[in-house]
Amino acid sequence: PVQVVSDRAAAGGWAALAPDLDPTALGEAVPDVVIASFTAGDVPPEGLAEQAREATQRALTLLQRFLSDERLTSTRLVFLTRGAVAVRPGDDVVDLVNAPVWGLVRSAQREHPDRFGLVDGAEEAVAASLARGEEPQLAVRDGAVFVPRLVRHGAPAADTAVSFGGDAGTVLVTGGTGTVGALVARHLVVEHGVRHLLLTSRRGQEAPGVAELVAELAELGAQATVTACDAADREALAAVLAGIPQERPLTAVVHSAGVLDDAVVTGLTADQLDRVLRPKIDAALNLHDLTRDHQLDSFVLFSGAAATFGSSGQAHYAAANVFLEALAAHRAAGGLPGTALGWGFWADRSEMTEHLDTIAMRRIAQIGLAEMTSAQGLALFDAAVRAQEPFVLPAVLNEASLREQAAAGTLPAILRELVRRPAQRTAATADNGPATDTATLAERLAAVPEAERTERLRDLVCLQAAGVLGHATATAVKPHQTFKELGFDSLGAVELRNRLTRATGLRLSATLAFDYPTPAALADHLGQELRPKEESLADRMLTDLDELESALATLAPDEQARDRVLSRMQQLVAKHLGADLASAGEASGADRFDAASDDELFDFLDSGI
Repeated sequence: PVQVVSDRAAAGGWAALAPDLDPTALGEAVPDVVIASFTAGDVPPEGLAEQAREATQRALTLLQRFLSDERLTSTRLVFLTRGAVAVRPGDDVVDLVNAPVWGLVRSAQREHPDRFGLVDGAEEAVAASLARGEEPQLAVRDGAVFVPRLVRHGAPAADTAVSFGGDAGTVLVTGGTGTVGALVARHLVVEHGVRHLLLTSRRGQEAPGVAELVAELAELGAQATVTACDAADREALAAVLAGIPQERPLTAVVHSAGVLDDAVVTGLTADQLDRVLRPKIDAALNLHDLTRDHQLDSFVLFSGAAATFGSSGQAHYAAANVFLEALAAHRAAGGLPGTALGWGFWADRSEMTEHLDTIAMRRIAQIGLAEMTSAQGLALFDAAVRAQEPFVLPAVLNEASLREQAAAGTLPAILRELVRRPAQRTAATADNGPATDTATLAERLAAVPEAERTERLRDLVCLQAAGVLGHATATAVKPHQTFKELGFDSLGAVELRNRLTRATGLRLSATLAFDYPTPAALADHLGQELRPKEESLADRMLTDLDELESALATLAPDEQARDRVLSRMQQLVAKHLGADLASAGEASGADRFDAASDDELFDFLDSGI
């Protein structure tokens, strides 16, 4: 925590959006910071899921409007919530409706660095002031500011009690026929003595490998019932729960169901958003409400690391998972069992991950995650539930990737406690290096012939494009190949833009790779943007006048010196504009200026006549 004192005057240069959250309402003035408040009043339990989805859709619409408004390219949009995140042990999340907004914006921060901020629990002026710092996410509690940091959790004691009901009850596993759900089901039988499992999925008995799974569990001494049920359908779930025999009551819930439908923020549709949110938000709330009166030993929600790190192309998935984490904190604060596990990346492919190619795997590594084997994942499952905390992130980290990011200065703030940041280099060593700053690159380019300048920029673009595609060298990328031919998709285009932004310091569009479809065309565009802008004589003179105005203020105590300067200014104005001024009135230009007061003279100069 860091103490902070702020007010509207200290913030300065900010604006708050009206309830319709339309950036065009800002008018012509472009503030440095725009605050968008996302707060909820009393929400009945039966309307919570719908309102959470609506709030997330409103946030998405605002993100898309903001990114499409060219006036706002240098403005930061800050989402302000109150009670949407837990900060300290035992904190309740009182605003579940807007909790998913945090996941959505974390991913938007990944795709569009330095454009968005998140602040919870502050007034608008305080949020605007805090948003000017380097921290992208903040929470204010009792006048202190908190920042999110991941820390390694100490190994829980081996004898820490964890119960799923053993052979006395039934454990419900949603998504239980999927790859990870089935792994956990076997683990519950082998390691935790569970003898009765209720496995649900959308396809139920029709899911691939179900007969083999049931037979394997039977050999292990457990009875597994597989039922087709969408947990997001409250009535269907209630019917399934009602069918559990009284002699084997429900004793634990593991909610592992979920779907993916990747898309960058600017291309994300309402249908995609709803498709990904429902299996998480609606299903989790149904499980929460319908099992409230059961004497559960465990209530485990499968979240994902994307919710914590933010993940390009998965803003809606991150939003859904942040809701699970908020719900777990809410349950824990209310005395109910609740644990959300923000899983890293499982090596075993599932329906959600079987489509991932080499490029996608490299992006996962860039987040800082390494593949974890089934054995590692299940060991982390046990350690996480024994931790007895509302949220734990069981994952294997890609230490090499994190060290590279730390060295490059691109390590996300949330990871700074895990990786030591090396001393920052004071100068760039190469045009394509992450430490390159705009001035240095522009100066070096200006010092070489035009042909060499073009060649350097093409090399820069090709090298960064090769990095996006996972190639070791730039030779795999030809200057006149289209980015589409090279294999770029929307995520690749966003990543290329971010890499070139870091390399050049320029504000670049997310559609850069589509607007300039080849490395050569893109290099030419960068050359134009980096070319020094020639200042006209009039501009230089106006700058000098600005400096003169400031200098006059320091002369105010010395009236004699100030009068000498003003007299000289009067003579200059009279000399160059005297004829026009004489024709405009009875007195000559010189006479009018001799009779004018200091304030009248400056008003005249400011008028631009």
